[in-house]
Amino acid sequence: MNFRKPRNIKELCYPFVYEAGMTCDFEIHTDELCSHVGMVLAHVPAEFTDVIADLNQLQPMIYHLNGSVRGKNGIFEDDIQWLIARYDHYNALTKGRVTRFVLPQGPMPIPALHLCRTNAKKTVRLLHRLDESGVTFEATLPRFANVLANFFFVLTVYLKMQMKVEEKEYISINY
Repeated sequence: MNFRKPRNIKELCYPFVYEAGMTCDFEIHTDELCSHVGMVLAHVPAEFTDVIADLNQLQPMIYHLNGSVRGKNGIFEDDIQWLIARYDHYNALTKGRVTRFVLPQGPMPIPALHLCRTNAKKTVRLLHRLDESGVTFEATLPRFANVLANFFFVLTVYLKMQMKVEEKEYISINY
């Protein structure tokens, strides 16, 4: 089958969906990540106002990341420093709670946050592949995406601690 851009706009889900390059894949992926954050927000208990505020601030940043490969850069050093500060905040609150690899499980929104974490890793990987393919973008993008993955993880640890849910250690037979 030979896919072509349809003439009827109702038959086109995204203007760039038929491109051969990976830029569109990156944009669709980061759209999915932003949607996962929306799902997390729907499940965060109301008493976690700090987490809700952080995710509400973060969600538009993910869309800024989304458009930063095709369009002008929307992720800046201040964004990275804000995210690092929020990571440090939750990491300090959970210091010593996780010292080994843990299974990605727990009550909502924990599994949804783990999906955000793994999608942030995929974002880093897609940025790497875009760079390898010759697409140029600001160095702030992979830095932000790497911190993003770590931030989502520390949020899972913080929320599980606050919800009094124990971490379940994973012991690898491979390493």
